[in-house]
Amino acid sequence: MERGNVLATIKKDIESHVGESVTLKANGGRRKTFVNKGTIEKAYPSIFVIRLDNDTQRTVTYSYSDVLTKTVQLVYA
Repeated sequence: MERGNVLATIKKDIESHVGESVTLKANGGRRKTFVNKGTIEKAYPSIFVIRLDNDTQRTVTYSYSDVLTKTVQLVYA
């Protein structure tokens, strides 16, 4: 498969789940992994935004390539 097609598929999948709850597992580097629950707020052309449940002011942004390279894993609830 072409990489562009895979990124487009990942983007469409995340866009279809905007507003839904998600469990986020992110690689923080140096053997650190963070597991948080949040809601997908918005999906932009190259990034998506997740508002974390445990802190109302904190949002995190990731690119679709982070999902492709498994730096970020999303589990829809």
